Amino acid sequence: MKAKAGSGLAKRAKAGSGMAKRAKAGSGLAKRAKAGSGLAYVVAFAYNAKAKERLPAWTGKARACKLGFFIGAKAGQRLAVNLVLIVFLALIAVGMIHGLRAIIVDSKIRYTDVPFASAAVPESLDGYTIAFVTDVHDISGKKLEQAVAEINRRKPDLLLLGGDFSTRKGSMKRDLEILSEVNAADGIYGVGGTHDNKIVFFPAMRQCSMHPLSNSGVRIKEGFYLAGVDDPRRYSPDIEKALEGAAEGDFVLLLSHEPDNTMTQGTASVDLVLSGHTHGGHVTLFGKWAPALTLIKDITKYGQRFMSGWASSRDGTPVYVSNGTGSYTSVPRSFAQPEVVFLRLEAR
Repeated sequence: MKAKAGSGLAKRAKAGSGMAKRAKAGSGLAKRAKAGSGLAYVVAFAYNAKAKERLPAWTGKARACKLGFFIGAKAGQRLAVNLVLIVFLALIAVGMIHGLRAIIVDSKIRYTDVPFASAAVPESLDGYTIAFVTDVHDISGKKLEQAVAEINRRKPDLLLLGGDFSTRKGSMKRDLEILSEVNAADGIYGVGGTHDNKIVFFPAMRQCSMHPLSNSGVRIKEGFYLAGVDDPRRYSPDIEKALEGAAEGDFVLLLSHEPDNTMTQGTASVDLVLSGHTHGGHVTLFGKWAPALTLIKDITKYGQRFMSGWASSRDGTPVYVSNGTGSYTSVPRSFAQPEVVFLRLEAR
């Protein structure tokens, strides 16, 4: 009898040991649930407290841990879905803002007043105004006529053309004829751009009483020398040759369609450079980042250095880069509004 009783006690002890192991395992699961999710731990505790009177402690903990892991996983999934949704909505909002900007603002030409004060400007040129039109491309005739009307209203002393007219049949000649209506006291001068074949473009300019510059210069008036260079993609620009006619003490303005020319050749004898070509990035992210200029090295080798507005050459010469007046192949601009520049010289 005593042996039998001892055997029973041994069985119960063994059963108790098994329950203890399972309780320990359940406790480990509960700890992992707690580590994985604070919310899961609270639910697990509440479930175990409710069930502990009718179930062994380990059973309540195990069930609670299963429920905790389920709730924790659901919470993680909801967080991931919410983050994706937020990013998606943000992208839609950014796209809408840029689309509306392209339609409402960047479809219109702005008229930008750019003062340039320098000791290199002689007193005789103080207040002298230069209208600068570049990158006309595929602008409509009506819009260009409106621009000419505004230019004439402001009465500039000189009109400069920075190149890149339309390659569409008949459009280049039409645009030159429209621009020839500008009443500038000192005439109209210009250079060719990336899309301009000077064998065709320069004779068309002359027919409209305009003066082309091709690695050459001209004295506009006493103390003012204007130089213009060719585009590097079609021809061989030569700044030194273009400056041969400049005299000591002259205010020297260089017209260069591509601003990159100022990084590959010396500009120490130049006081100011006017350029175009980069279109202000054309399509940018809030006007701060231009993917085309950053990612497409064929446009410019210097990224956003010559994106828009004031920059400098390798020699430190001031370079003003216009956004251009038209739009290339009807691609809408966004945060890169087209412009006509009115440069005002100021003696210092």
